[in-house]
Amino acid sequence: MMSRLKTLRSRMNSGPETHPVDELLPPGKLFTLGAQHMLAAYAGIIAPPFIIGTALHLPLSDLIFLISASLLASGLTTLLQTLGIWKVGVRLPLVQGVSFSGIASMIAIGKNHPDGAVAMQVIVGAVIVAAAVMFFLAPVYSKLLKFFPPLVMGSVVTVIGLSLIPISIGWMQGTPGTPDFGSMKNVFVGIVTLVLTLLIVKYVPGFTKRVGMLVAMVLGTLISIPLGLTDFSQIGTAKVFEVPSLFHFGAPKFDVAAIISMLIVMLVIMTEATADMLAIGDIVERPVTAKDVANGLRADCLGSVVSGGLNGFQASAYGQNIGLLIMSRVKSRYAVAACGIILIVLALFPITAAVVATVPLPVLGGAGIAIFGLVAVNGVHTLSKVDFHDSEQGAVNALIVAATLTMGILPIAAPNFYAQFPSEVQTVFSSGIASGAITAIVLNILLNELRIGRRRRPKNGAEAGTAEPLMAPTIAAPRDLPGISIAHTDENQVGMTGSAETFSNAAGSAAANGAYTGPQAEYPS
Repeated sequence: MMSRLKTLRSRMNSGPETHPVDELLPPGKLFTLGAQHMLAAYAGIIAPPFIIGTALHLPLSDLIFLISASLLASGLTTLLQTLGIWKVGVRLPLVQGVSFSGIASMIAIGKNHPDGAVAMQVIVGAVIVAAAVMFFLAPVYSKLLKFFPPLVMGSVVTVIGLSLIPISIGWMQGTPGTPDFGSMKNVFVGIVTLVLTLLIVKYVPGFTKRVGMLVAMVLGTLISIPLGLTDFSQIGTAKVFEVPSLFHFGAPKFDVAAIISMLIVMLVIMTEATADMLAIGDIVERPVTAKDVANGLRADCLGSVVSGGLNGFQASAYGQNIGLLIMSRVKSRYAVAACGIILIVLALFPITAAVVATVPLPVLGGAGIAIFGLVAVNGVHTLSKVDFHDSEQGAVNALIVAATLTMGILPIAAPNFYAQFPSEVQTVFSSGIASGAITAIVLNILLNELRIGRRRRPKNGAEAGTAEPLMAPTIAAPRDLPGISIAHTDENQVGMTGSAETFSNAAGSAAANGAYTGPQAEYPS
């Protein structure tokens, strides 16, 4: 078996132009990197089913079942997203987990159905229908890619990182409701894990540097044992093998109001997923096209349909693993596919999940601060490509970023801000990532694309008080440049409009008070 894997790896990596994303690493490295991605995503995957199941007053056995189902669905969707089948899957190192965006809506559905099992039937039905509808609308939604320039993408990715940091801080404090929540020993373990992560990445050579977070978490867990922060009791009581059954709570029920609510949630998830795909494409240096986004959204939606059948919830790309890609600098999608396989094993073998559950939350919190912070840093790096220097354009861009960050942080800084708003508004804007993305996209369209409230540059002719247009000689546009098409005006000329003083002071500058009306290069998406 190992020899076959080596042969396969040799064939896949033998090409002279194998992209790092498509590099098939040795099995040992794949497993180690996959385990690291799994640990970064694990707490996020099991939290939504636990929160929703508790709110629906489900018994402990059903809570455990929901967690196993969520792990299985996340693993399957991660494989679908990274490896791809036909037109499904973006084929990038993207970890799929359970979305937090639908928690509030699902709890609201539960309030209308006091019986927890019935509530789950309604939730599952709504998840399946909404995801199936969005699966077919994914190509249409992917056309929004043109509305994600570096200004929008950088702002949204920064919001993603800032939204995740409070989660890691909460983990560092421990389990809410327990006597030692926020205790010094919890915070101490978190800080030690963070420091170990930094030291390993900085000073330890070789492959260990790539899995620095995993090594730091193992050491942090060992330090937690004498402090009484680890619990091994679940290992002895966990089942060795169990397969989550389809429609555990009964056949799905289809409620119109619940379906509409889940459709809104799916729109939020698709917005977040688009931003994540663009961010990862930038990190691994493989630009994401509209076709790629459509394929990735199909995987999200199909994974959500499968998750619904397994009694789970909507699938979503996990932003926390973006930071891990930056830290490890390993771009292989097969490493994330290994994470998907590990998640499936955890779901089918509960005893392995019990072993993973022994990692204390403060340890996850310490590692999470580094990982989630790197996501925000990547957003800032993307924003460095934006023009903030031009007196007019730079001020507008800066205000768009400021408004995006404010709207993105608002649900975190003031969790009850939208409490008196309609439930549909709460569903969308309770997610800082969604509200930040909507703000950035809308403001960029209004202020940069449509230029509302700003003077338009004249296309032809001169404004009052300006000199006659200065016409440059006709330019024959090149037609043999690969990947570039040239769009001509009727005159096929270059026209520049502006005052004589302007041209004297800023000759050749694109900032002159004029308009370029000649050949324009159109770059393919």
